[in-house]
Amino acid sequence: MQLIALRLPPRLGPGDDLCQLAFEAAATQAGGLAAGDLLVFAQKVVSKTENCFVNVEAVEPSDRARELGALMKRDPRLVQVVLSESDEVVRCTPHVIITRHRSGVVLANAGVDRSNVPQLGPGEWVVTWPRDPDASAARLSAALAARCGFDVPVIINDSLGRAWRRGTVGQAIGASGLVCLNDLRGDTDLYGYRLVSSEVGTADELAAAASAVMGQGSEGTPAVVIRGFAWQANAGASARDLQRPLKEDLFR
Repeated sequence: MQLIALRLPPRLGPGDDLCQLAFEAAATQAGGLAAGDLLVFAQKVVSKTENCFVNVEAVEPSDRARELGALMKRDPRLVQVVLSESDEVVRCTPHVIITRHRSGVVLANAGVDRSNVPQLGPGEWVVTWPRDPDASAARLSAALAARCGFDVPVIINDSLGRAWRRGTVGQAIGASGLVCLNDLRGDTDLYGYRLVSSEVGTADELAAAASAVMGQGSEGTPAVVIRGFAWQANAGASARDLQRPLKEDLFR
């Protein structure tokens, strides 16, 4: 399997054609896209081209945001941006707010971020996740297929923390065109044992692999071609398939 990081223009913004830019970058940096390739995009470049910017100074905080802002000693307007992106506050301490994003993903600060965000005018500007990461992945996948003449699955990844381990790991927050959760239950292992609970988070594994070559700072390579991986096509699959249903959540 090959992982080819693509260098894109450093300051992407609303109206930029991310699909076309990635298609052109693949042509010059990866020998063009080939049948069987898939693309992983960093969440930040998808959000920027979809104009997911928020001017914190223009936000009116709610009473709940003021309460949490006082607890965390943070600007309640920024807290309000986080709340607006969330369906539920899972945990809040003076250091971090953990929420369930409206897409269903549980993470810190609902994905609201300041790093690598251009300041578009007065005040502090932050960027949020795409409104519907799976829908964003589907649009990019369809646009790439139209240019290539064959299916090109797309994963949108972000670097998320984990409850029991330090450090962030790339995770699929949006996906289209491939099986994201590979159900191995019923298969047998080398010794004939029948698997009863094995499900592989394929999209997360690919997202993490791509994150390893994307980098986290000033690398300027927010898209990765993955070549040589035997993905399974599934037009109806999405990153939501990876989310554990709330009724199976043992920690809340």
